[in-house]
Amino acid sequence: MNEKTEELRDIFTDVTDGEETVTEPQENTRGSLERDERTDEERLESVVQQMRERYDFDTPLSNDELIAVAHSFYDDHSDEEIADELGIDPDEVFEARMSLHLVSDDDADEVDLAAIRDRDEDDATLAAEYDVSEDQIRCYRRVARAEDQSRTANDRYRDEFDSILADAELSERMTTDVREDGLEDATEGMETDVDF
Repeated sequence: MNEKTEELRDIFTDVTDGEETVTEPQENTRGSLERDERTDEERLESVVQQMRERYDFDTPLSNDELIAVAHSFYDDHSDEEIADELGIDPDEVFEARMSLHLVSDDDADEVDLAAIRDRDEDDATLAAEYDVSEDQIRCYRRVARAEDQSRTANDRYRDEFDSILADAELSERMTTDVREDGLEDATEGMETDVDF
């Protein structure tokens, strides 16, 4: 060790109170993303409860029923199918979906929501202009309000539903595909015509 190195070593040990080495112990972590330890149902319950507290829900449905609506929505069930499953009216399912910001592409496919969003005319006037029923105009306005609420919240509730329900479905589908591929690879080349 030369003189400069010894000098630096002495300075180092003075600064570190005599410690010969200064290294932090490394933690053996698995990945960098935090894992939410709650079950999917607990996470869904939390999202629905947060939305209930933030918005004025116009629905008589319980949290469990709202969660069932979300599940069925992500399973591509129509409002009529969901209503049959829950034993309620399809209009209640529609209102529940709008309250949860679960807007589908089909909810306003016949009208430009941006065009009617801020219009002050009554439902009858807009219905005549767009050649649809007043009920449809009321639905379109409700869809527009749901989209506005979702945007105001930076789509965080919809993103959370996507994270829980869409990702769970994708994960399940990928697991099934991997299992099937693994089975196919394992049985490749095996004789299957075996007599006992």
